[in-house]
Amino acid sequence: MDHRRRLLTAAGVAGVAGLAASLPLQGLAQGGTVYRFSPVNQYGIELTARYWNSIIEYVSSKSGVRLELKIGRTSADTTAYVLAHEVEFIFSNHMFSPERERLGWKVIARRQTPPIQSQIVVLAESPIQKLEQLEGQAVAFPGPEATVAYKFSYAQLLKRNINVQVVFGGNMDGAFAQLASGKVAAAGTHSQLSEGWSKRENRKLRALWNSEPLHDLAVMVARKVPQADAEAVGRAFAGMLADPAGQRVLATVGDLVKLQPTAGFVASNGSEYGPYRQFFATAPAQLR
Repeated sequence: MDHRRRLLTAAGVAGVAGLAASLPLQGLAQGGTVYRFSPVNQYGIELTARYWNSIIEYVSSKSGVRLELKIGRTSADTTAYVLAHEVEFIFSNHMFSPERERLGWKVIARRQTPPIQSQIVVLAESPIQKLEQLEGQAVAFPGPEATVAYKFSYAQLLKRNINVQVVFGGNMDGAFAQLASGKVAAAGTHSQLSEGWSKRENRKLRALWNSEPLHDLAVMVARKVPQADAEAVGRAFAGMLADPAGQRVLATVGDLVKLQPTAGFVASNGSEYGPYRQFFATAPAQLR
């Protein structure tokens, strides 16, 4: 497909409603079911769409299951689609609390990258050397639904009784923009996103705190999706690295966000996400 034909279209009132990126799929039968795929907003809307459009085009073509990208203005908006049952496939780590696991979302694959760690970071030149120096300071986070970048990192501040002014940037790039401009003293993030932003923006960060290693986000399917369609989509994701065409897609989109070209997907049943479940079992009530 000509990549110029991919459009980012407003879905509802601009600036309030979410945005959807829609792409026509060649080689698939016209008509039939179209499933919405919502990845959490790890980057700005345009960069998120550019990363995922090529991937879901490939997965749709290989699986024979039509997927359409649906992303909100912020990560919280995108998760709201999920909780409102408006989407069928997601890329997320927002669904591992006991309450949300009862909604029946099933892990079918996960992105295979080096382990990620929740972090609290400052600019490399910042005079701040330890978390306690953040007392009373403004700290940016992507949004209230960001499990690793916000909930894990903010829980660490609460555990240490460090009171900060929470600032939400809407996504991680928005939070980093607050940090780079000097409007906040630090940012809650995770290692994959901080490394990618540093490479894209040529700015160095310094971590004041790192969590235990965690698996990257999961591809999940709603329980209302027929098993045959769910399995076909899972196989297509997991098969990308073994297919030269899939390798090219991953290399191209990986370069956009500064991921390794081998950052593909592997099949998963969700058992690797025990640390997420354990976090929600013991997290402060306001973060569950």
